[in-house]
Amino acid sequence: MGALDDILAANDRYAAGFTKGDLATPPTKRFAVLTCMDARLDPARFLGLEEGDAHVIRNAGAIVTDDVLRSLAISHHLLGTREVFVIAHEGCGMLSFENDVLYDKVGDAARGIDFLPFSDLDGNVRDGVRRIRESALLPDDFDTHGLVYDVGSGRLREVA
Repeated sequence: MGALDDILAANDRYAAGFTKGDLATPPTKRFAVLTCMDARLDPARFLGLEEGDAHVIRNAGAIVTDDVLRSLAISHHLLGTREVFVIAHEGCGMLSFENDVLYDKVGDAARGIDFLPFSDLDGNVRDGVRRIRESALLPDDFDTHGLVYDVGSGRLREVA
């Protein structure tokens, strides 16, 4: 019924030819990526990344949360990243609901949780970039860029 058997079989095939066990912990390209968890996005492919190149952080909506800032602080201060790319995408599901929708679906356990939906894609990217730039956890020279991925064309565009 679940996907466990398929995942374990796929991992067996992957591990049989695995040759990258000696990669260093710090990312070689010295950057991090924050992007959405949407299954249509494969940041390694659309950014031309290989294992070991970059830190990739994913959550629903590519939202800069406290946990993202925690991860970026570790990425920078302990592992040497110098910049981050906040990459949202066209057609994001976070644009399509309000908190009340999840409160109704999940019930009382969800009350009081802000699921952080948004109505302005570019505005959400700008807010995330601003939050990273203003964070006391990261230095002023930590470069931060905002982008939007088009799921229809595979292209990125910069958010001013």
